[in-house]
Amino acid sequence: MEADAELNRLRWRCTRRAMLEMDLLLGDFLDTHFSGLTPEQAAAFVVLADMEDLELWPLITGKRECANSLQAEVVS
Repeated sequence: MEADAELNRLRWRCTRRAMLEMDLLLGDFLDTHFSGLTPEQAAAFVVLADMEDLELWPLITGKRECANSLQAEVVS
């Protein structure tokens, strides 16, 4: 039950962003790929989802590299 609540909170963070593009990208990733991530990658995704759009967008678009290798795996 708590796992469902955590996933719902993560879904909220992924789809209620300042940028529509981020809503679409993160929401789609959550629906399509999140369940296939390792626990470590899933934790890295949660950290990425907690970032501000202006910090995360350059990582997703490749304008800046992720300093964290797990985050880089998830972004790629």
